[in-house]
Amino acid sequence: MAGVAEAAVVDRTTTLQTLLNTPAGKRMITCIQCGTCAGTCPYGDYMEFSPRLVINMLRRGFIDEVIKSDSLLRCVACYACTAKCPRNIRLTDVLLPLVKEQVLMNNTQMPAEFQKSLENMHRYGNPMGESPRKRTAWTATAGVKVPLIAEVKREVDVLWFVECYTSFYARGQDNSRATAKLFAALGVDFAILGNDEKCAGECGQMTWESGLFESLAEYNMKLFGKYKFRRIVTGDAHAFNAFRFRYPMYGLTQPVEHTTQFFARHLEQLKPKLKKPLNMVVTYHDPCCLGRAVGCYEDPRALLQAIPGVKLVEMVHNRVNAVCCGGGGGGMWLDTYYKQKGMDRLSERRVKEAIATGADVLAVACPYEVSRFEDALKVVPHDKPMVVRDVVELLAESIG
Repeated sequence: MAGVAEAAVVDRTTTLQTLLNTPAGKRMITCIQCGTCAGTCPYGDYMEFSPRLVINMLRRGFIDEVIKSDSLLRCVACYACTAKCPRNIRLTDVLLPLVKEQVLMNNTQMPAEFQKSLENMHRYGNPMGESPRKRTAWTATAGVKVPLIAEVKREVDVLWFVECYTSFYARGQDNSRATAKLFAALGVDFAILGNDEKCAGECGQMTWESGLFESLAEYNMKLFGKYKFRRIVTGDAHAFNAFRFRYPMYGLTQPVEHTTQFFARHLEQLKPKLKKPLNMVVTYHDPCCLGRAVGCYEDPRALLQAIPGVKLVEMVHNRVNAVCCGGGGGGMWLDTYYKQKGMDRLSERRVKEAIATGADVLAVACPYEVSRFEDALKVVPHDKPMVVRDVVELLAESIG
């Protein structure tokens, strides 16, 4: 057993030393230990090893102490440390996932819900464990034709990557129906992959399972290679993140857009179709993978402000300072674990800010946030009713 343990130590030492020899790793060593990352981390108070300390321990050769701790289970991959780092070190994309992977190899006790979700992604291609044959069932109620790219048999302008929560969850399917309606209203030449689609795998890469991400990425890239399309559009901010930053390493060359970016680019064409006034006060939550990760703050707001009767109000923390919903980095399946550790739910913290604005609607642009905020609204006291709606759902409602 001692030999196995020693081999594991050597293996992770080699892995991390390899990282330090890369351009990203060399930039990491320039960390000035200012503590900004620790201060801006939403769960920094619950971490034995903050991002700053992880780098410190790595430089001093004590990374094994970090790996033996479950501290990085608290990282929700919110990009706050990356966005605020004065040295522009991409902690969220580079260091933290690699160290998390080593933590997994060292710890056999993984929260059951999290473990089950990863197993489901391996086995079924979605974290819910749903049959892949049900992935396109929602299209029967779309109200418009949703073409399958395998049946189109030609190049399309937009390959719409629907993703899992918007395919299988009833509430998520509202997003898909709205997106299909908007595509049809604009006359977009689009198609979907259908039941062959599998999760983009971003949470595998951002949590523990790099092997899981690789298998899903390789599968999807092989699937992409069968068809011709000019761009990928997805309403899932996490899939968007994976396609933009990771899939090019696997050969993806087509441009990728989030649905809010795509519809904002077609806003002048869309505006005349937004005829139904909604007459509501809306506050918008910036998804981490769309906001801090790529700086897309204004497109969703421009879409909301184009809807007749919508008054947009801001939460105290917005744009780069927005409070994470807590669903990234595996947090989507760690709420029970966090509660056991005495940690507050970030979704509840964020909903309190939304309630304080007096808004009628909490608008989102990521399918994770719908269920997280709807659940939070059930337990956070508030006198005035508030609903959670995706930006595309509001646009589709205004079309009528």
